[in-house]
Amino acid sequence: MLGASWGIGHTLSLVVVGAVLVALRAEMPARVADMFELLVAIMLVALGVRAIALAVRQGPVGPSHTHHHGHVVHKHAGATPHVHVGHWTLARRPLIVGAVHGLAGSGALTALVLATLTSTAARITYMTLFGFGSTLGMALLSGLLGWPLARVGTNRTVTRALSIAVGCLSIGLGLFWGYPLTSRLLSN
Repeated sequence: MLGASWGIGHTLSLVVVGAVLVALRAEMPARVADMFELLVAIMLVALGVRAIALAVRQGPVGPSHTHHHGHVVHKHAGATPHVHVGHWTLARRPLIVGAVHGLAGSGALTALVLATLTSTAARITYMTLFGFGSTLGMALLSGLLGWPLARVGTNRTVTRALSIAVGCLSIGLGLFWGYPLTSRLLSN
């Protein structure tokens, strides 16, 4: 479900912004695209810092949180905060991360293909199918990766070490990705 939530967020932002650009017969300005890319880099750094801080703060007992469904309030270990849409539960953070990512890198890829399509219907259909494919792909990928990680997740020491390692990797990637964007945006 986490991968599907990411894919849904990615698809929503891609289709909404893409449809507006198609309707206006416009292209996303390079500076705006760079700003979206920089937002992704900043988000990677923030998520990395968060992963490290949570791993250190939670200690050997692991995460727990309190939330409510209607009037019923309860506390349990594990799962991240989520949003209810009817009877569906969507993870909030992957949904937001997917939405921000949908505005960045894949937007440029989609714009290249959109330029070759002749009708508005074909462009919107392409964006929707691209979004559906990324949602399905992320759901499958997170399911495949989630299965072994769930097995490892029972060992709190390994989980903390993995969270710290992934947090460091995320910070490094965000800085590596964001540095050239920052210099390019500041030079304009």
